[in-house]
Amino acid sequence: MSSNLPSHLPAPEVSSGLDQTLRPGSWDEYVGQKHIKENLSVLLQASEERSEPPEHILFYGPPGLGKTTLAHLIAKETRKQIKITSGPAIEKVGDLASILTNLSPGDILFIDEIHRLNKMIEEVLYPAMESRTLDIILGKGPSARTIQLELPAFTLIAATTRIALLSSPLRSRFSGGVFRLEFYTLEEMENIIRRSAKILGVDLDREAAIEIAQRSRFTPRTANYLLKRARDYAQVHKLPLSRDTVHRALSLLEIDEAGLTSADRKMLSAIIQNFSGGPVGISTIATSLSEEEGTVEEVYEPYLIQTGMLERTPRGRVVTKKAYEHLGFELPEDAQGRLL
Repeated sequence: MSSNLPSHLPAPEVSSGLDQTLRPGSWDEYVGQKHIKENLSVLLQASEERSEPPEHILFYGPPGLGKTTLAHLIAKETRKQIKITSGPAIEKVGDLASILTNLSPGDILFIDEIHRLNKMIEEVLYPAMESRTLDIILGKGPSARTIQLELPAFTLIAATTRIALLSSPLRSRFSGGVFRLEFYTLEEMENIIRRSAKILGVDLDREAAIEIAQRSRFTPRTANYLLKRARDYAQVHKLPLSRDTVHRALSLLEIDEAGLTSADRKMLSAIIQNFSGGPVGISTIATSLSEEEGTVEEVYEPYLIQTGMLERTPRGRVVTKKAYEHLGFELPEDAQGRLL
């Protein structure tokens, strides 16, 4: 995923070694996304029986739900190499050509943020996916000529957080399946946290695990971040990693019991105080928060809508009764009938 994270989100670890360690190493360790795992099991077994590489696969959904992890598990299951890149990293047709021509038969190419590929590169990718050929134009004008290179059989696995930005021709070429990753349940998050705590060598009781799970935004990446920060707090203050310690650590990070950050609360409060709870347009919200519209739509909104604290309506965004109650605002009399 992109490293240009908004300031209110957790910063990435300096070393990715620990994150790699926490990543599930087998299908049994991968918690949740049951329907995707079942479909992939059939796809991978069928392709192995035919001695063919799996067909191209697309994963989409909010960040941090395990798209990259699934790609690594597929590579491990097929016992093939995985080459990893991202849409923004492929700037020129030559970049893509270099990647594709260096693949070995059966290799897996994982492209993260594929929605950020430019259209020229996307068009070169079509024949590579469909007929395993690479068309390269040499020269310009009347003297230009096209050469066609044969590519080894490979599997493209792509991930995106914004599937609507993918063109229809590109989406249709993922013949192995287009899978949406869903947010995890509280029970699944608890299992993920307890597994991560065991890997980290942390003694975590069940109440502490539930406390982290409730604030994890139902996202494994966030849960592991919160667990590591709670571990740090307990270590520095010489405390057991209990529910009370977790509560103190996450309060220091300004993450409340519903998983809302200070930025989330600021957005809801701005809509309530400045716009009577809505409806209000996305551009107006972004201006009032001094944020870009894309940040509001991609970072703030998904979880607020998921928790039922914000609604999208044809007229704009509306804060719900649940958000009023959570933030301690009194619900206006004229809003009681229209807010759930």
